[in-house]
Amino acid sequence: MNTLLGIDLGTTNIKGIIIDENGNVLASASRPCTTYKPGPLMVEQKAEEWWDNCVLILRELVGKAGNDAVQAMRGISISSHVISLVPVDKDGHPVRNAIIYQDSRSAAEVEEICETVGRDRFVNIVGGQPSVAFLPNKILWFKRNEPELFAKTVVILQANGYLNYKLTGVFSQDADNASRTQCYFMSDMTISSEIAEAVGADLESLLPTPAACTDIIGTVTKKAAEMTGLKEGVPVVAGASDAMASMYATGMSRLGEAGESSGTTSLVFVGADKPSANDAPVVTRPCYIFGMPYLYDAPIGSAGASLKWLIGTLCQSESAAAQTGGRNIYDYLNEIVMDTPAGSGGVLFFPYLVAGERAPLWNSHARGMFIGMNIATEKKQIIRAVYEGTAFALRHVITTVKGTGGQAESLRVTGGGAGSSAWNRIKASMLHMPVYTLDDNGGDVPFGDCLIAGVASGVFTDLTASIKNMIRIKEQFDPVPEWEKVYDQLYPYYLEMYAKLDDTLRRFKETVDTL
Repeated sequence: MNTLLGIDLGTTNIKGIIIDENGNVLASASRPCTTYKPGPLMVEQKAEEWWDNCVLILRELVGKAGNDAVQAMRGISISSHVISLVPVDKDGHPVRNAIIYQDSRSAAEVEEICETVGRDRFVNIVGGQPSVAFLPNKILWFKRNEPELFAKTVVILQANGYLNYKLTGVFSQDADNASRTQCYFMSDMTISSEIAEAVGADLESLLPTPAACTDIIGTVTKKAAEMTGLKEGVPVVAGASDAMASMYATGMSRLGEAGESSGTTSLVFVGADKPSANDAPVVTRPCYIFGMPYLYDAPIGSAGASLKWLIGTLCQSESAAAQTGGRNIYDYLNEIVMDTPAGSGGVLFFPYLVAGERAPLWNSHARGMFIGMNIATEKKQIIRAVYEGTAFALRHVITTVKGTGGQAESLRVTGGGAGSSAWNRIKASMLHMPVYTLDDNGGDVPFGDCLIAGVASGVFTDLTASIKNMIRIKEQFDPVPEWEKVYDQLYPYYLEMYAKLDDTLRRFKETVDTL
């Protein structure tokens, strides 16, 4: 028997699994992550808490899987949310909390860097649109506002890189996460001296040399083994972003199959046979699935976050009714959505609730909006509008990606959002394509991590075949013709209304930030 360990450090949870070589899950465990908001626009997590939770999870996994599984472990891969600033001193201790991707305190630094480098030049270097989510602006803010802590920093890690360090004692950075930082030339993954000069920092020294996702960067140390119960000497690979690990877990195995990891945010993956244009609002990644040489990925800022906001802000009575009936609130809302006609009575929801929007707008000034309400608008229409608005955002991304060369004929949905049958039907109707949900292995990000570890260790010699064998379709959702007609009529207004408000929203944010 050979076993593999996959860990995903998400925004809200850290989860780990151990699988055998046939894809059977031998053990799983998870712990919640705490997010801190110490000031306006600030969103942080504590790296030490990531490790503390990781230790607890690993000890639980070891206890559940048993000694034979631990002794048979061939490889470990860790993924994480992107992009974080985790500054570490010479002794390996974080000098401050990690600044995570949702943080938008450095919007002014984004504009300053783009002005220094030139926006078009910046896009040409990094292969994507500038955004407050990325790393150069975070580093500049850190250097400018906390100079004493910056002076103590010898390396800046990503979240999974910190956990890799705690396991191996090696500072590392995987090429997938590195490609998302906007510090490198996308063409050859070398540091951009122009961006480094704009930031005013030695990025060559601060950022570890990118390693391929399947490169073994070290092995489990004696100290880490004693803390976690793992076997000393188990190879640890560089790993990947949660986006890349999630893509493998969607079961995509050929061009035309697109994927969506629908969680707090939505991560959209579309295969292609050529790189996207540099100025396209998506990012091209290398892909190791046979016949799919390139992958376009595009993150949507607020998917499940919109539903969570809806439930917490407007659906207290629905939550109480669901609880009284012993039901899940999301199942309860499914029925309300299905009982409400498509189009939500003319109410459009724009789901830009978390630090503006990422793909395809890439700005920090977009704001969540309801447009079209009147005195006759009912709550059930507002509820359905939130489901439809997030699907309009998905259509915007998929349409943009297909326009730059991506191939999408069907969509595999994973993550928490995949559990909503109403949402899946809306997405199918919005996109004019079938939507598939997957079996228990499909979409589980740590399962994607296990696939990466399996390829690195030689347990899996054919990634594409392994994906086909281990991840299967559970349910198919087809478009509803009547809904398709409604969405085709409303979608142009969704685009046009935001486009006309874009400059106003930018100026509005500038004003609100001064209040």
